[in-house]
Amino acid sequence: MQKKGILPPKELPKDDEEEELALQQQSVVKTYESMTLEELEENEDEFSEEDEAAIEMYRQKRLAEWKATQMKNVFGEMGEISGQDYIKEVNKAGDGIWVVLHLYKQGIPLCTLINQHLSTLARKFPQTKFLKSISTTCIPNYPDRNLPTIFVYFEGEMKAQFIGPLVFGGMNLKVEELEWRLSETGAVKTDLEENPKKQIEDKLMSSIRSTLPTRKDSDSEDEDY
Repeated sequence: MQKKGILPPKELPKDDEEEELALQQQSVVKTYESMTLEELEENEDEFSEEDEAAIEMYRQKRLAEWKATQMKNVFGEMGEISGQDYIKEVNKAGDGIWVVLHLYKQGIPLCTLINQHLSTLARKFPQTKFLKSISTTCIPNYPDRNLPTIFVYFEGEMKAQFIGPLVFGGMNLKVEELEWRLSETGAVKTDLEENPKKQIEDKLMSSIRSTLPTRKDSDSEDEDY
């Protein structure tokens, strides 16, 4: 005899089979949400066709989320931070975000030049976060001899550092050269085909060669002695 108020479980009507399959696929997707793409690739051979369909759904979902994040993460200008902002703006910048941080001090001409160049690059590469910070405000007792300093981060992890005036080549630094250096770290995707510094060096070497005495001139000079 059936107890009052308790109903036996209903059997799922055949018409709802497709809906149940979709729900199953969604639950399968959730089991993969905790896996990285590397883990998915490592276990690819073990997946059934249903698994692969669910994983493809998951990948499409993640791709849509990534595109939405990319649309949201448009910076376009150079920001200024203090030491208190460092963790939030640099270490917790977010997934897929490159950060270029310039430590500077006012009154140092090369720092001023690099700030101008980075402002230009911030407009050209709005997906990259460009920041500047007065050196001792960001890192107490940071030595002036290390300025300018540029740190490059990806997802909060340091990927490259440029420390001191010699690294930048002094006041002759061109914005294209800085763009190339940053592109080598991965922070920006440049449309430059080769290092602009190399072009300048090649022209310099060419002009030096043209002013050197030729072999014939050298021989004639030797005969005079």
